[in-house]
Amino acid sequence: MKRKTSGALSAILFAAGLSLAAASHAAPTHKHDTHAEHGAPDALQLNAGKKWGTDEALRKAMDNIRQAVEASLHEIHENRLPAAGYGALAHKVESEVGNIVSNCKLEPKADAQLHLIVADLLAGSEQMAGKIKKAKRQDGAVKVIGALEKYAAYFDDPQFKPIAH
Repeated sequence: MKRKTSGALSAILFAAGLSLAAASHAAPTHKHDTHAEHGAPDALQLNAGKKWGTDEALRKAMDNIRQAVEASLHEIHENRLPAAGYGALAHKVESEVGNIVSNCKLEPKADAQLHLIVADLLAGSEQMAGKIKKAKRQDGAVKVIGALEKYAAYFDDPQFKPIAH
């Protein structure tokens, strides 16, 4: 019987690898099933002045994250979202990042750019889940919102609108 592995676990392991690579300024050595190895850029950049392409799986996952965050936005701003609410939001982000990682079909350069956004999503998720001592859960939500804004600025998803806050 095949055990169902959480996409979130895969995404967390993936992000941990990205974090280590970024910390040492080395190119990551991971591989996705769908494309070849590539180096991670230091900062987000456009594709010769244009936004990077997306696929349906990416657009859907990012919209799902956006909707989940937006649904809790008022409570986040008012500092009234309970720890369980942040935990649920963190779980949703991790699950959707798992979907992104599992269904990666972007060309390598676009994928490398997406890794920077995924790293921010997962870092924010860890903070919201309370996994980082001395870090406020609310700051994790802010990090996720920032990642969503970066996605809108650097990726071609005409239906996606950043969260107004």
